Amino acid sequence: MSIFTKQDPLPVLVVRDVHQLVLALRGALGQASEGERPGLERALALAVEVEASSDEELGGRWALRRVEDAGFTGALDSVSAVKALRDAEPGLSLRQAVALMKQAVAAEKTDAAGPATT
Repeated sequence: MSIFTKQDPLPVLVVRDVHQLVLALRGALGQASEGERPGLERALALAVEVEASSDEELGGRWALRRVEDAGFTGALDSVSAVKALRDAEPGLSLRQAVALMKQAVAAEKTDAAGPATT
């Protein structure tokens, strides 16, 4: 067996509790005054967008926050970005850090494109 085919599971546990927030915002919107409606509608749209995010997007955003919090400002698709992530999260294997940084690059591109229009 080659060491290059082994897959380490990613250690990022994605907790999806945004569904309860979406339900609460919908309930509040149903009882809102006209002055409250625009803010609640925007909040609901954002929560629905987050709810639709994939585990990979959420994992990528987590990795992006970790390297930014560590002070990293270089290219996310670089070796130094992987090192910064592993320094910030010492329990990550090299494979895991590379996979997470690939997700971070994809998440950054998605976030830069702006919200999807429906």
